[in-house]
Amino acid sequence: MRGVPAAAHLYRHLCWILGAALTVLLSITGVPVRSGDAGFPKAMDNVTVRQGDSAILRCTVDNRVTRVAWLNRSTILYTGNEKWSIDPRVVLLANTKSQYSIEIQNVDIYDEGPYTCSVQTDNHPKTSRVHLIVQVAPQIQNISSDVTVNEGSTVALRCLATGRPEPAVTWRHFTGKSHRFVSDDEYLEITGITRDQSGQYECSAANEVSAPDIRRVKVTVNYPPYISDTRNTGASLGQKGILRCSASAVPLAEFQWYKEDTRLANGLDGVRIENKDHVSILTFFNVSEKDYGNYTCVASNKLGNSNASVILYAGPGAIHNRSSSASAAIAATCLWCSILYSLTKF
Repeated sequence: MRGVPAAAHLYRHLCWILGAALTVLLSITGVPVRSGDAGFPKAMDNVTVRQGDSAILRCTVDNRVTRVAWLNRSTILYTGNEKWSIDPRVVLLANTKSQYSIEIQNVDIYDEGPYTCSVQTDNHPKTSRVHLIVQVAPQIQNISSDVTVNEGSTVALRCLATGRPEPAVTWRHFTGKSHRFVSDDEYLEITGITRDQSGQYECSAANEVSAPDIRRVKVTVNYPPYISDTRNTGASLGQKGILRCSASAVPLAEFQWYKEDTRLANGLDGVRIENKDHVSILTFFNVSEKDYGNYTCVASNKLGNSNASVILYAGPGAIHNRSSSASAAIAATCLWCSILYSLTKF
């Protein structure tokens, strides 16, 4: 008959646990702003933790308490020192005459919600609730790939991010060392894009939990060639002459040189054509009379072409300049000598 009192005790214990769970289930009408009833017991206020951290839930008790339990909604986590939860992350921290607390390790989003501390005093169950809030660092989940478009087109960029609280998404445009704010939305649309709007676009997703998550999208804008610099050049007979032609274009322009209607070929007739990036250089190694005249530089890519005239004219070269200067200096010296000699006769 010794088993009868033990069975009766177990029966009363189970009835209390089930009653506490039922009380909790019936009392939950929504998310509480603050925890605790007007009387005893008293749990914590809302607990806010970051995803991956540990959350500690405390409930203040005293010597009037005969039974204690922690529940998550209607799920029993702990009763006294006995663990009911199968989750290894839930551990008992303290079960003393003044405090009953548990810890939830490596908190995740699904742990968020109401938790209830249920106690029994003088055969009267009482409950107190605390709401666990889980914050999540911002993370960009979906962002546009690098894009290449023709000038005048419409470009639509997207940057979708997650986080709790919901992150604020902003776009900035980077050109060289400078940047400027362009949008505070997940979606960025550029209508009639120009070549000046090419470059890196940075998406930033930020909330109060951690540093912003930042990603970049490269926008390349194709446009036809525009010849930005040409210079007429003078060269002496027998000397070297150089003509330059610079063109801005995306993709890079291909260059061709013409004299009247004749296209010049590299390595023929004593000329060399060098193309590097946006510059083309036409070099004459031994200028002759037939080399003087008007030349046309043509820059072209798949979007169009542009041309400009450049003149190679007869002029003193570097060596010729030095010789002329020396001759002029000698002539001037001789003139002064003649004048001085004439004066000495009087």
